[in-house]
Amino acid sequence: MSEESLVLRPIGVIHTPFEAQSGTPIQPLFAKDRRGTVEVFDEYAPGLLDLEGFDHIILLYGFHRSTGYRLEVVPYMDDQPHGLFSTRAPRRPNPIGLSVVRLIERRDNRLTVEQVDMLNGSPLYDIKPYAPLFDGGRENSRTGWMEGKADRDRPRKADDRFQEK
Repeated sequence: MSEESLVLRPIGVIHTPFEAQSGTPIQPLFAKDRRGTVEVFDEYAPGLLDLEGFDHIILLYGFHRSTGYRLEVVPYMDDQPHGLFSTRAPRRPNPIGLSVVRLIERRDNRLTVEQVDMLNGSPLYDIKPYAPLFDGGRENSRTGWMEGKADRDRPRKADDRFQEK
């Protein structure tokens, strides 16, 4: 693999109720009751062994309907422009999404998950267990321009601002 390229091959596909970006929750915490199914391709199914022991999993997936990007964007939680890399905007140089979802059930190569915030048909690139020992416990973390924004009356569902125009 060269430093200039990386080939990602999907290991599965994510099925959700969201067909369009507009109206999709902007983060898993704003999608508490929204369920979806993660279908892992048969050849990768053995890798799911013991995953059902975790309450939450991390999904790495593609923003498969995202094209182009801007390095300065106005994110959903603000009305001021910010650098792309200080936001979670979906139009990125490498359109990769990351969501922590609640694992409800595993049946063979299918995972029922809750708190989905991705579009139906998103290609799945990887699954990792969410482990508070490694992923939590960052008290007193600075959150930059997002400080205090989550408590405001801000959009919790996507609109069309990141559609290609």
